[in-house]
Amino acid sequence: MTQWAWLEKPTKTDNWAFGVRVVLKALLLFALVNVLFALLNPLPFLGQLSLYNTVLPGRERLPYGENSSQSYNLSLFNIPAMFASHELSAGKADDEFRVLLVGDSATWGWLLENDETLSGVLNAENLSTEDGREVVFYNVGYPIMSLTKDLLLLDEALNYAPDMVVWLVTLESMPREKQLFPPLVQNNAERVRDLTGTLDLNIDPDDSRFVEPDFLESTLYGQRRSLADLLRLQVYGFSWSATRIDQYWEGFTPLTRDFGEDLTWETFTDPQDFSADDLTQILAFDVLSGGIERVRQYNPTIPVLIVNEPIFISDGENSDLRYNFWYPRWIYDQYRDFLTDIAEQSGWNFVDLWESVSPEEFTDSPVHLTPAGTQQLAQSLQPEIIALANGN
Repeated sequence: MTQWAWLEKPTKTDNWAFGVRVVLKALLLFALVNVLFALLNPLPFLGQLSLYNTVLPGRERLPYGENSSQSYNLSLFNIPAMFASHELSAGKADDEFRVLLVGDSATWGWLLENDETLSGVLNAENLSTEDGREVVFYNVGYPIMSLTKDLLLLDEALNYAPDMVVWLVTLESMPREKQLFPPLVQNNAERVRDLTGTLDLNIDPDDSRFVEPDFLESTLYGQRRSLADLLRLQVYGFSWSATRIDQYWEGFTPLTRDFGEDLTWETFTDPQDFSADDLTQILAFDVLSGGIERVRQYNPTIPVLIVNEPIFISDGENSDLRYNFWYPRWIYDQYRDFLTDIAEQSGWNFVDLWESVSPEEFTDSPVHLTPAGTQQLAQSLQPEIIALANGN
């Protein structure tokens, strides 16, 4: 009856052997997929695959958030994914004059709704150029102070055909030691190194703060959190598109107007009269000039406007010594003078709007504005932008 052997019930040994083979094959396949993932590094490509600007509308600012369940937002380090979720990734109209607003959390719009941010306020003005193109502003600001973080995002934003760049800066973004502080910078080491080499920036490519994943951390298993973040960004998009909520807060602590007599700034405990060489060593002006050069490399006809953004100016106790809790007057005045000088010597388009917003229109930091404060800034900035857009 051997011809009917296939009808016989398999033995326990056969079952066990079959199970072992299945498990071994699964482990081998899992290992192979992980090795291929580490070798190919598909995360930048996967970041470009997005429901935004197709199924979902594009976000009006780059994703950033710490309480995702309430803000329908999250922070991630995949720059292509960040921009794929942004309205900037949508097609550019033939009659559009596209302006990038680059900067810190004040530009991003901390404690502001989307229509209250600088880009939202400027877009509401329905500006146009002399040749009839509609001026459209895009918010590519991002929280955490660092010119290098700004440059990293500006470099990616150049892929989306801008016609002008407006870069809002302040002293707090310039100390050299703060350039690699943002996690977004630390987790994009290769991008920063490429910019450092191309633009000859004074940044140590071997700085220990750079995140360098080893082989295991580069595998599918090691990158499971990054992959989950890509998926969560898409899922939160449905709640965001229905509510337009991308930031959540419960009040804030207003700025203090009174100070002690302490004049410390960074590591300097006493006022110092810095030379131009001193400030060049302390502050990352090379990153600012590198950003302007990067735009010129992309298209030398694109104007870049550098804006010294408004700060809170106190009138309280010891306000003759400090403008606010960030800035003793002695260092901020030197910074302003040097920024003005280097802008003039370098032929930059530059405007100093440091005192263009009323002190009562600041919220929880020396640069975060109320909706009314943003309106004041927009009114001061608008003529400068239109003049450049028209080639004046």
